[in-house]
Amino acid sequence: MIELKNMDEQKLKFITEDCIPLFESLSADAMGKWGKMNGQEMVEHVGTVFVVSTGKIKFDVTTPIEHLPKYLEFLYSEKEFRENTRAPDQLVGEKPMPLRYANMEQALEKLVEAISYFQIYFKEEAGKRTMHPVFGALNYEEWVLMHYKHVTHHLRQFGLM
Repeated sequence: MIELKNMDEQKLKFITEDCIPLFESLSADAMGKWGKMNGQEMVEHVGTVFVVSTGKIKFDVTTPIEHLPKYLEFLYSEKEFRENTRAPDQLVGEKPMPLRYANMEQALEKLVEAISYFQIYFKEEAGKRTMHPVFGALNYEEWVLMHYKHVTHHLRQFGLM
């Protein structure tokens, strides 16, 4: 595990280890308390955001540059994403993305791979910043905070937290 300077190691442990059994308890066709995604669509979505954090998928920033400090302030806060918080249309459209994997087991496998690669990427690319479409260029610690907020948001959505 990469050593963190200014953040809670528990958040890192949660996104890299503790959340997986919670996702595994979800059925592919489960529907959340809000939103349009089913269980598998949500797991694939969460995995995609981990891939975005490693720069393998790139998006333009949709937040006006003058608002980025306020968005980063939110990222460092203990505030959660609100129910029905929508990702930018370039990341999530009106309808969930078509499934990429044959079943929930494969989607979970790909999520675990994406989380593992996130760790490897930032270990090899210490100090690197990659682009988030809302929060702008984030370093490793900021991505950990973002992933924690994102993962817990979706776990709450499906009643798993």
